Amino acid sequence: MFKNIIAPVQAWLLSRGQCVGCGAPLEKGIKTKLDETTEKMTCKCGRIFIYDTKTKKYRRALFEEV
Repeated sequence: MFKNIIAPVQAWLLSRGQCVGCGAPLEKGIKTKLDETTEKMTCKCGRIFIYDTKTKKYRRALFEEV
């Protein structure tokens, strides 16, 4: 039940480039370049995201990418 409420809010925050935990802009986080098209972004709260420079979209990092 909670996932039905939280998932759309998290998707909306990621589409705006904000952290799903604290709401801070992900642009201000720590950037680490993984390859030519992806960057690893670490928010000030510690959550890790992957930024695709081609599509200009964020997503949560998988355990293998951490």
